Amino acid sequence: MSSDLQWLLLRKNSSYIVKRVPEGPVFSREPGNLTNIHSWKYSSLANEKTITVKDSESGIQLAYRKKGASPHAVRPAYAHLAIRPRSGPRRAAGVTAKLAKRGYRPDLRAAALARVSALLVAKKEKKATPPRKARGKKAAKTA
Repeated sequence: MSSDLQWLLLRKNSSYIVKRVPEGPVFSREPGNLTNIHSWKYSSLANEKTITVKDSESGIQLAYRKKGASPHAVRPAYAHLAIRPRSGPRRAAGVTAKLAKRGYRPDLRAAALARVSALLVAKKEKKATPPRKARGKKAAKTA
C-alpha cells in the first residue's frame, strides 16, 4: 500500500490523534513521531523511512529502517544507534548528521536533533547551587 493512501486513511481516524482545542493544533502519540505533530511528514505509520528516538537506561537509542528491507520484516529491518548519556550534544549532532548525509530523510535531521537534545538535557544531573555570599552590612558584621 502506498504511503499516500496510508496517510489518507490515517489522517482523520487514528487512535494516536490528540485534539485538545477544537481549532488548535492536532498532536499525535505515534511511537516514531519526532515532533508529536499529526502530519504526513512526521508520521511513522504512513512513511516507510522513519527515525525513532527512544530513551533507555543505557542511553538514547535511534532506530531507523534499513535500506532495501522488506516492509514485513520485523527485527532485522531496523538498524540501531546508541548515544551514551554523558556524551553531550556534539555526539547527538554527529549521529543525526550521519543519517542525513547518507540521504536518509534529511528533512528529519533538525527534528531528530531537537528530540535527542531534549532527552539529553532532561537526563543531565543538575549541579547543587553554591551558598550565597553575604554582601553589604551583613558581610561587614561577619568579617
